[in-house]
Amino acid sequence: MLAGAEPIRFDVFFDYQCPYVYRASLLIDEVRRSGRELDVRWRYFSLTQVNSKDDGWTVWDAPAGEPVKGRLAFAAAEAARRQHRFGDLHRALLSARHRDRLELDEPEVVESMAASAGLDVERFKTDLSDPSILEALAADHRHAVTELGIFGTPTFVFEGGASAYVRLTAPAEADGSVQVFERLLAVAAQEPRILEIKRPRKPVT
Repeated sequence: MLAGAEPIRFDVFFDYQCPYVYRASLLIDEVRRSGRELDVRWRYFSLTQVNSKDDGWTVWDAPAGEPVKGRLAFAAAEAARRQHRFGDLHRALLSARHRDRLELDEPEVVESMAASAGLDVERFKTDLSDPSILEALAADHRHAVTELGIFGTPTFVFEGGASAYVRLTAPAEADGSVQVFERLLAVAAQEPRILEIKRPRKPVT
């Protein structure tokens, strides 16, 4: 941590399916390596739920035998949290999906990631089968939608309530990450009069 600097605290609402979440995680890691202390709380937000056309259906209450995109990864993350190893598995799951192109809906993939992250795999599998394992997902997602108006991932929520949905290009080089992050803070956390910035994409000819 840089001398005299206070930790920067914020939440990030995320879904493991989202490539922009992966890019945000890489930015956060680079900023931390620069010496800045970030106090980040990763909070669940299901894109499958957002995209559902069935008003009475939820990711967290769907039958265990029903295939639900992204649900297993959330359950795996929460099982890791029960072993105080969320951060280790969180990084592994993001890398597996977006660097290695592995399918996180396959139990053998998440079990392999859990073993590599140093979790007790038998306890991990037991916790995955616990009907309450998705309660945190339900709570985070409902809070995001009903209290914060969140619609996509990653969404950063800063102290004081300022929030921003952020999509980054390919990760900045290590020496540019702090600059990118500080610009993000300047707009997202410190300038509430800017409600939206969206770059047009030139048509492909």
